[in-house]
Amino acid sequence: MTGVLTEEGVFVGGGGEGYGTPQELLLKFGNRHGLIAGATGTGKTVTLQILAEGFSTAGVPVFMADVKGDLSGIATSGSEAAKLHKPFMERSETIGFDLSYRAYPTVFWDMFGEQGHPVRTTVSEMGPLLLSRLMGLSDAQEGVLNIAFHLADEEGLALLDLDDLRAMLRHVGERADEIELEYGNVDTRSIGAIQRQLLVLENQGGDKFFGEPALELSDLIRTDAEGMGQINILAADKLMASPRLYATFLLWLLSELFDELPEVGNPDKPKLVFFFDEAHLLFDDAPKALVDKVEQVARLIRSKGVGVYFITQNPADVPDGILSQLGNRVQHALRAFTARDQKDLRRAAENYRANPRFDTEIAIKEVGTGEAVTSFLQAKGVPGVVERTLVRPPQSRLGPLTVTERAAVIAQTGLGGKYDKSVNRESAQEILAARAELAAREAAEAEAREKAAKVSRGRSELEDSFDGFNKARRYEPAAKTRRKTSSRSSRSDSIVETFGKSLARQLGTKTGQALVRGVLGSLFKSR
Repeated sequence: MTGVLTEEGVFVGGGGEGYGTPQELLLKFGNRHGLIAGATGTGKTVTLQILAEGFSTAGVPVFMADVKGDLSGIATSGSEAAKLHKPFMERSETIGFDLSYRAYPTVFWDMFGEQGHPVRTTVSEMGPLLLSRLMGLSDAQEGVLNIAFHLADEEGLALLDLDDLRAMLRHVGERADEIELEYGNVDTRSIGAIQRQLLVLENQGGDKFFGEPALELSDLIRTDAEGMGQINILAADKLMASPRLYATFLLWLLSELFDELPEVGNPDKPKLVFFFDEAHLLFDDAPKALVDKVEQVARLIRSKGVGVYFITQNPADVPDGILSQLGNRVQHALRAFTARDQKDLRRAAENYRANPRFDTEIAIKEVGTGEAVTSFLQAKGVPGVVERTLVRPPQSRLGPLTVTERAAVIAQTGLGGKYDKSVNRESAQEILAARAELAAREAAEAEAREKAAKVSRGRSELEDSFDGFNKARRYEPAAKTRRKTSSRSSRSDSIVETFGKSLARQLGTKTGQALVRGVLGSLFKSR
């Protein structure tokens, strides 16, 4: 009888009459990536679960998304009282598998913090490329976003959450004329469009994803006291309502693994295995730049000891450049109801090394639930001949945990104190707000000083005017006056002339103009 592990790899399944030799995924080729495909209800979830069990038993940590909520049962043991216990035992006897139930070390994560520890990253770590993809930005809008990131780096402004990015975009808009010669034209309409998309992202739950404390990859790549690899499950049933956010998050995680993990060459077993469920969401309407990025990561990340396994309904969902790198394959049944389905079926069959004992295309169409056609890399990395395979039963529970059971698992991880409470440290928003407040205060003080100076100058001119008027009134004519009339006229002319000149000077000042407006206003009111 065979256990979860063989001498060299993970036991996947075997066969009885009409089936091929026992199938195993060699650990030394576990980082060569893989594909699990098949129509809905054909057994992809079970295959995903038993592969996760196998890698964990071998001491390899696993990360996978639980799209339907079915995978949480891996955290607890299967039971002889379960409805499927009898057929599981029958299949185990058929394929020579020693079925013994057990639980696996599991950590639950949830972007919304409801069904697991919150998983966060910062806006800076996500970067402009993935953010542009996430928000569906045009080339011009993506260019503005790149300017915002570059300017934030130059000015030492940390972009941690969506509020920081909003503040940075406003800052770019306010400095558009100043930075145009260095960075190019910044269209305020593009900034407005990005701000609207940020609001949409926030409504989808992005505000909970961006922030601190950010996820540390070391908390994913752990083993327990028995040396078993930790199985990390991302609760994605709610996240799937925002498929672009889901796909972008997983792609970000892959990029982080690629950037941070050291080169290990060809290890005896993977350092981490990453399962990407509903993989078609990553490639739907994806720009070529993003597909190229995924292909680059898939091609190079294996040298970091990371295996990536795509789970989707149809192999045609995965671009050829990436599909060609997936050496370990489990193909569940495909239904061929339409001409397009038949074309996809033929294409799927062509991706396997033919077996002279049966027609691969017919086998893919006819295998039942829990069965598959499989091909795993063999010695020297050569693809194995395709075989019809009965997939082994899982050792853990097949089905979800209860709310109480999940809560108990979450409480035992010891990660709650690190991630469950968000932290809001000083970053771009706070720094820019402080700068704006300081600038406003300095402007107000300067305006007050200028106003005081103007008032001071206005009072002096007014006083000068009245001094001139008083001097005119004190004017005395010569002692020997020949004609009183002439003298009176001369004195009157002198007074009027002096007052007029003084008044003319006064009317030329702002204070004088204010006086005139006041006087005229009172006259009109009196009427």
